Amino acid sequence: MNKILIANRGEIAVRIIRACKEMNIKTVAIYSEADKDALHTRLADEAVCIGPAESSKSYLNIKAIIEAASITGADSIHPGFGFLSENSKFAKICEESNIKFIGPSSKVIDLLGNKSNSKALMEKAGVPVIPGSKGSIKSLEEAKTIAEKIGYPIMIKAAAGGGGKGIRIVNFPEELENNYNIVKQEAKISFNDDELYIEKFVKNPRHVEIQILADEHGNIVHLGERDCSIQRNNQKVIEETPSTIVDEKLRNKMGESAVKAAKIAGYTSCGTVEFLVDSDKNFYFMEMNTRIQVEHPITEMRTGLDIVKEQIRIAGGEVLKFKQKDIEFKGHAIEVRINAENPDKNFRPCPGKITGLNLPGGNGIRIDTGIYEGYTIPFYYDSMIAKIIAYGTTRNEAIAKMKRALEELVIEGVDTNSDFIYKIIRNPDFIRGEFDTSFISKYFRK
Repeated sequence: MNKILIANRGEIAVRIIRACKEMNIKTVAIYSEADKDALHTRLADEAVCIGPAESSKSYLNIKAIIEAASITGADSIHPGFGFLSENSKFAKICEESNIKFIGPSSKVIDLLGNKSNSKALMEKAGVPVIPGSKGSIKSLEEAKTIAEKIGYPIMIKAAAGGGGKGIRIVNFPEELENNYNIVKQEAKISFNDDELYIEKFVKNPRHVEIQILADEHGNIVHLGERDCSIQRNNQKVIEETPSTIVDEKLRNKMGESAVKAAKIAGYTSCGTVEFLVDSDKNFYFMEMNTRIQVEHPITEMRTGLDIVKEQIRIAGGEVLKFKQKDIEFKGHAIEVRINAENPDKNFRPCPGKITGLNLPGGNGIRIDTGIYEGYTIPFYYDSMIAKIIAYGTTRNEAIAKMKRALEELVIEGVDTNSDFIYKIIRNPDFIRGEFDTSFISKYFRK
């Protein structure tokens, strides 16, 4: 690969550009009119404006992105996460335009993008799945029959869902019809696909995912787990590795299942297999994310691998240079997401100009961000503005480093969730590693 266009913005665009620079690969940044002063446009070798501020007219504008790649002579496109990263149509157009899409094939994205179909595929591979419908449900009556069979509570989910959208928990039969109609409508609006499926609701589980790398020559390895249980409204807030509930035996079992999942799907590139783990340490497949994850840095800190570089090498046809036995897990890493939002006002986004900034540093601290002093955060996009990653030889050391980093962090001019994060990492149950996906709603109701 000679030149990569990064079809994204913010910290992930900066992250990819940095990896490319270290690999001596030229980069092209794209930007909307609202992002003309963004950091990623300054770091890339070239930058092309692709449209107005609205995502639909810029970062989701496939035609403009392909034209930008053609004009600049980019031979590859890295989609980052969000936006078009899991859009099979975009991947297919890249393929047809002789531009390498740095990710799995369009067919694999299509296959795994439909949650009900991917669940059926995992059952075939022998990967544990949550009891529920066999594929999409066709009617309310079918939903009632399945719910009675598996027992309440259940979850109604959009088959094409993601990012915590298109999900409703139903505790009693009399709640089913209303929630069924709500999710169907949400799915149509958010994903232009109103297919639904049903799963048994696993109460207060841990959300644990496995990172995999798969080359185009049939080699697949897993890079251990990430615990993403600290979340608000199904959106991840804090991630860590290793998980406090995963021992070596469970890690191997989950890792083997993730590799099976990638193998049966014909998967290549980096990917993440997400599981729910119940109180008895039974784990169940949720979905497979066909892109780089926001939380990939903690896996990099613990394994010493650069996942973005591996993605690029895989897309270039290279063979993985390591086997499963070569992967070493060392220490403990924690990541927090810093958002421009006000937790005291129902986490209302807070765009605006950053008038003062001090980013923490020191041994074991990594910052992934696209902000700088004087930068104006636009209100058109996701409110995440930075990630702080703390690494220590033990979990307690990683927590201590994160606590210190948050105390050093200064972002003036906009509200952020840093104080909210600080309260979480100082919570006694969090420190003991005793939490599940209900943690924030239990301790920090607003």
